[in-house]
Amino acid sequence: MKLRLVPVLLTSLLSAALLFGGWYAYRQFAVQEPLQKIVSSYEGVNESHISINRNEVTLKLNLEPGTKLRELVQYVNSEGKSAIGSRTLRLDVDQNSSALLDEYWDKAMFSVAEAMESRKYTLIPAKLDGLKAQSSEFQNVTATTEIDDNNVYVSLSDGKQSKFIILPRVPGTMGVWNNA
Repeated sequence: MKLRLVPVLLTSLLSAALLFGGWYAYRQFAVQEPLQKIVSSYEGVNESHISINRNEVTLKLNLEPGTKLRELVQYVNSEGKSAIGSRTLRLDVDQNSSALLDEYWDKAMFSVAEAMESRKYTLIPAKLDGLKAQSSEFQNVTATTEIDDNNVYVSLSDGKQSKFIILPRVPGTMGVWNNA
């Protein structure tokens, strides 16, 4: 029996194109696009980019000042449960910060790290608000703190610009905060 090379190659190329094309179409239209619509519909999200791999869904977000991160995470987890599945959700928030907000966070970071390490999360809002009393330059800064099962969310805003910090509640992984 003699096999012809051209029909075998064409059949294998067509099968591979159909298989990978179907996989790509499924990922794009059944997973990523519905999740993109869910994230984009949330009030306060200016832009979003979604990256999905085997174990993790990464949301790269550009948010308006005053957006509540904890509520956004809960909304995406509940509404996008079918698209996320068993993957973990990771947020990467663009920082539209100013020198004032960076200085505010630099002064608060030691107290916040101490409260995180001792697991006394109720001290964080008090420490952040205490900075306003210490210096008149921080009077226009609004600091909000939210918490869920996995993270502590700190949002700093001066009305025009914002800084979002996500602090993991897992003690062993705190180290240096790469998103601060």
